[in-house]
Amino acid sequence: MAIQMSMQRKSNKSKILSSSKEVHTLSEAVELVKKNTFTKFDASIDVAIRLGVDPKKTDQMIRGAVLLPNGTGKRCRILVLCTADKEQEAKKAGADYVGLDDYIEKIAQGWTDIDVIITMPTVMIKLGKLGKILGPRGLMPNPKVGTVTMDVAKMVQEIKGGKISFKVDKYGIVHSSVGRVSFSVEKIAENVTELLRAIVKLKPASLKGLYVHSISLSSTMSRGIFVDRNIVTGL
Repeated sequence: MAIQMSMQRKSNKSKILSSSKEVHTLSEAVELVKKNTFTKFDASIDVAIRLGVDPKKTDQMIRGAVLLPNGTGKRCRILVLCTADKEQEAKKAGADYVGLDDYIEKIAQGWTDIDVIITMPTVMIKLGKLGKILGPRGLMPNPKVGTVTMDVAKMVQEIKGGKISFKVDKYGIVHSSVGRVSFSVEKIAENVTELLRAIVKLKPASLKGLYVHSISLSSTMSRGIFVDRNIVTGL
């Protein structure tokens, strides 16, 4: 009996996996990813959006930020590098670490146990020497995504509330977490839609041809499930 049940589970899993080569509606894709995830922990659900841009061209470097309506389900550790007069604001807003010179020195020695760095325009000059450490890890603050600002408290609150930054990689793909397996289908779909809407708004005027080539969803341990790219029509 146990052997039959095991074979049945494998058969069901095979049926789910076989559908991953097809194109689905967003809701169907989310459901398949959830069914195709067998981890004992609450796995992350991620989206990969392949764009028809050339990241080597300055005007086609897609980069921005978006407030996901349901967050990502992940605790975000925020470091605020600011002057003394802004420290209390940052702490009250929920920043995990607040300071300036001490943290800059700590980072210079290799500490990067954080997810986001927020700083002020007047402080950016001090971060220049940390470019080789922060850049490859995607931690360098950038005004285009709002992490270089005088209103550090507001940015802390927005990020804690679900705001994420995104950037196309050298292959023309935007990768982002859009929730957890425990999220409802509706919440994940809402997050994906909001991210797609933000990316569509950034379409370069100089781009010729197709902008969004493919959209796929996957969890930490699952295959990618393709979403019908026509979802971007009208966003």
